[in-house]
Amino acid sequence: MTETIPVVHVIDDDDSVRKAVTRLLKAAGYEAQDYANAGDFLLAAPTAASGCLVLDVRMPGPSGLELQAALKRQGNCLPIIFLSGHGDIPMSVQAIKAGAVDFLTKPVQRQALLAAVSHALEINRATSAERARSEFLQSCYQALTEREREIFRMVVQGRLNKQIASALGIAERTVKAHRAQVMEKMQVTTLADLVRVAGELGLEAA
Repeated sequence: MTETIPVVHVIDDDDSVRKAVTRLLKAAGYEAQDYANAGDFLLAAPTAASGCLVLDVRMPGPSGLELQAALKRQGNCLPIIFLSGHGDIPMSVQAIKAGAVDFLTKPVQRQALLAAVSHALEINRATSAERARSEFLQSCYQALTEREREIFRMVVQGRLNKQIASALGIAERTVKAHRAQVMEKMQVTTLADLVRVAGELGLEAA
């Protein structure tokens, strides 16, 4: 798999601020794209992209906080750094409670912005890795047969092969064969790993 290059999306209706922030980010080595309003971003930005947002709070049309709420409803997990020219404390509290990474005031200091962007991209990388791990485990689990899933659950509940065989009315060697298939398909080598995977999948354990 090739890793997607993260993009810092700068959304601000103030042309001078938007262009200055975008230039600063590009000079620091980031891939950056700017938008004059929330609508332009929503029309142009892919929902599954990696990166983060540097977002103005007050804009004509949907505000930054309204865009944050809309993205959350869509399941878009791009981290958000807010910029505000007003330093409104209640607004900053609202933004942070809704999941914003940072709330910076204009004129934004170069180091403060770059530090916030670095932190936001690190969060995005971690979130993307967790999502990829979850999708991978789900695909492995979907590859199991119904009987293998049944045995998977019983194994992580701590039942012995002979107990599983008795409960299901099958031979113990058949349980062993299914158990080996479960381990192979879930790509684990130890019982401890299988128990951890079951926890990640949200399967019940004893």
